[in-house]
Amino acid sequence: MLILHSAPDTAATILRLAAAEAGIALELRPVDRSPGALDRPEWRALNPTGTIPVLETLAGPVSETGAALLWLADAYGLGPGPQDAARPAFLKWLFFLSNTLHADLRQLIRPWRHVPPEAEAGLATLAAARVLTALAQIEDAMRGTPALFPLLGPLSAYTLVLTRWAAQYPTGHAPWFHLAAFPTLEAHARKAESLAVVRSIAADEGLGATPFTNPPAAERPSA
Repeated sequence: MLILHSAPDTAATILRLAAAEAGIALELRPVDRSPGALDRPEWRALNPTGTIPVLETLAGPVSETGAALLWLADAYGLGPGPQDAARPAFLKWLFFLSNTLHADLRQLIRPWRHVPPEAEAGLATLAAARVLTALAQIEDAMRGTPALFPLLGPLSAYTLVLTRWAAQYPTGHAPWFHLAAFPTLEAHARKAESLAVVRSIAADEGLGATPFTNPPAAERPSA
């Protein structure tokens, strides 16, 4: 069985959603997030960057959300295969989500890791603008190539969780993201929330009854 080292409402949730919808069994192992825990040698041996999640496979551990999703997609047929005509577009959007949208959202979630306190507001303004631009591109892709975004497929699960975080962060900042501005994505999110696997994972992780369309306010991360 695959082992997912996870914590609630982290990028591990993305993998849980994609795996659950596909019927892929995961053994969940909670990650210690107390101060300094992610820097311990035993965790860094699994993931040298000290982030969550890590997916342990028979071939070895896979860290980085995009990489773990790609591994699942290839191992279980969750996306276009190497010879599929849709493969280039699938890879393009997977890495766009990972390298662009997710990266910018990290700056909104933990701005103090990137700038001094007096610069956080400016960083939020710039990062939020980039996120909105990226989401508009995802909106266009979902509308134009819906086959690449099956509900809770790799691209769908990744997008939905990132949308959740866009609505929640940065804490204490004036609201800047409105899902209704992206009608295709909003409709997709409402369909996802109707699924039993989403309701189950949301309840297990404390994500609220509407984890994507109206997520509860988030607390400022501690680290």
